[in-house]
Amino acid sequence: MKPSIAVGVTGASGAIYAVRTIAALMEIGCHLEIVFSDYGKRLLMDELGTDAKVDRLQDLLEARYGAAVRNGTFVVHSNKDLGASLASGSHRCSGMVIVPCSMKTLAGVSLGLSRSLIERAADVMLKEHRRLVIVPRETPMSLPALRHQVAAAEAGAMILPAMPAFYQQPKTIDDLADFIAGKILNALGFEQHLFAPWKGE
Repeated sequence: MKPSIAVGVTGASGAIYAVRTIAALMEIGCHLEIVFSDYGKRLLMDELGTDAKVDRLQDLLEARYGAAVRNGTFVVHSNKDLGASLASGSHRCSGMVIVPCSMKTLAGVSLGLSRSLIERAADVMLKEHRRLVIVPRETPMSLPALRHQVAAAEAGAMILPAMPAFYQQPKTIDDLADFIAGKILNALGFEQHLFAPWKGE
């Protein structure tokens, strides 16, 4: 049985982090339950081109990352559908990542507002003590944004800012995206081979 992971994509800059993470999870054989906010959908086209549409996601993934993404599967839920399977703790989804995570969504998660399926699914992860990885992509951070991150971390989320490292000597933007996606996979409990770990040599 394929591991089931929820992926929320919101309107913070960083579409490449979202698609690389989705592709990497599919390459290792996961089943993904993906939810795009309205601005998350716009983000794909604004940053990856007008052909980067949600209804053509499989084509986008295969064109960028190859046929290995066929190892996994995905379904896309409406962010407005609070009756979707992800909204219930009885649905056996083992973890969730919000990548990138807007400050609005971060606030909603930290306060438990559940105004959308992304926020509700995150709330389910927290209440069921499952892995929730939040990938904020904002700079500089306001004091409310910092406080919301602390609140989410205190509730059980992992805060994984989109801050790529450089010890792996990246040559391209894709290398930077690989680093963040690899860190997300590790945070969700999976081995990753997108970048070489630091060896201390």
